[in-house]
Amino acid sequence: MKPALVMCLLMLAACQTGGQTALNPALNAPPAADGSEKGVDGLLVGHRLMAANEPELALKAYLRAAAEDGMSVDVLSALGSANLSLGRLGQAEQLLRRAVELDPSFVPAQNNLGVVLMERGKVPEARVVFQQAFAQDSGKTDSIRDNLKRAIAMTENSIYSEPNEKEEPHRFNLVRRGQGEFVLLSSL
Repeated sequence: MKPALVMCLLMLAACQTGGQTALNPALNAPPAADGSEKGVDGLLVGHRLMAANEPELALKAYLRAAAEDGMSVDVLSALGSANLSLGRLGQAEQLLRRAVELDPSFVPAQNNLGVVLMERGKVPEARVVFQQAFAQDSGKTDSIRDNLKRAIAMTENSIYSEPNEKEEPHRFNLVRRGQGEFVLLSSL
């Protein structure tokens, strides 16, 4: 016999004797997952992803939180914030309105709704929402007060003056609830 043919036969024989695990899938299966453990909170993961400027991944984490815990005011507000970051203003507005309906005293949802309304050009309605957020917060948060001031200035400017094309529009960012802190950033 030729040496190459002998080598091929030896290799085939080696594959058949060691291939018992390939025939029995139970021997190759991964270990079972422990279903008794609870995963990391989807809201916490989502908040961290939003802080890392990953709103698409945060949206997925918030949806997981909604599936696990239901559509609470926290989840609705977080979903609205993620949609706002992604530029989905219509969806963000719907979600944040639902959050405010569920809990009218939830300041982050009110403020974020005001941000969406400002972005959509509904400045007078945004002003009212910011006033409600400011009242619920009892004026504790400077950034919410500043946000309200800007909304008031914008409504007064639109009433008494012509729009100035040289002015840069004000950019509002989200307030995220976490450990009792509210943060609102602006480009001013």
